[in-house]
Amino acid sequence: MVLRQSNTRREAVLFYVFVGPALLGLLIFTLGPMVASFYFSFCDYEIVRAPEWVGLANYHKMFFVDKLPLKSLGVTAYYSFVGVPIRLVAQFLVALLLNRALFGRSLFRTVLYLPSIVSGVALSLLWVWLLNPEFGLVNYLLWEVFGIQGPRWLSSPDWVIPALIVMSMWGIGGGIVICLAGLQGISEELYEAAELDGASGLQKMLRITVPHMTPVLFFNLIMGIIGSFQVFTQGYVMTGGGPSNASLFYVLYLYWNAFNYFRMGYASALAWVLFAIILAMTGLIFRSSSAWVYYEGSVQM
Repeated sequence: MVLRQSNTRREAVLFYVFVGPALLGLLIFTLGPMVASFYFSFCDYEIVRAPEWVGLANYHKMFFVDKLPLKSLGVTAYYSFVGVPIRLVAQFLVALLLNRALFGRSLFRTVLYLPSIVSGVALSLLWVWLLNPEFGLVNYLLWEVFGIQGPRWLSSPDWVIPALIVMSMWGIGGGIVICLAGLQGISEELYEAAELDGASGLQKMLRITVPHMTPVLFFNLIMGIIGSFQVFTQGYVMTGGGPSNASLFYVLYLYWNAFNYFRMGYASALAWVLFAIILAMTGLIFRSSSAWVYYEGSVQM
């Protein structure tokens, strides 16, 4: 009995030794800053002097005085609600193609995945060159191949967000890999049984593939929404929020307030509103999942 208690105590000590660094990192670098930013969101805090409690003044300014938070939120919502569905569909369709027995399939998988691990700054600088209206490759191909005069992508208020959405397609490799894993997890016996029943390719797609892929699509949707509402690098590196604030993403405006204007209190309030928006949207998607996400055993043939 004594030996058993000693072993149990030893295991407990080892557990805390190995988990301790992660817990300390969570407390110091995540939960601590979150608590501090929540307090600062109710303060007038400009770094060079002590924070001064102002109550809901920052939130009042955000919703009733400053017009840029709603403008930046609208830009971010446009980018998210248009770009995320397009990327989801593209990830699924490309994964379907790469799941087939094609020549050079491994090479294509690697080539499509590589851009998703490239630095966001490097990728942004590459696309600044590609989308340049004077000598960029995109406008050159539009003119030489199709005879179309390309727009001024990043300097046009009407085209800058569509251009950034097109650019975001470059990084769908991570989602493709996840979709591929989901496709390869579908039992071949289901397709064989469907063929014996005379099901067509479209019927197999709609009755087997799509339902079994909904958990994967659900995951990619959640991660896509969270990521797109926090987009920053493209606006900071490529457009600086312009032209005419047409690419002023919410996190970019938050960054400006925090590190350009040193309005840390106001930036903290902006951050907590963004947290509430992402939390609410994630909650709505989870609530809706019972109507369209199917798990193994609940799919009806």
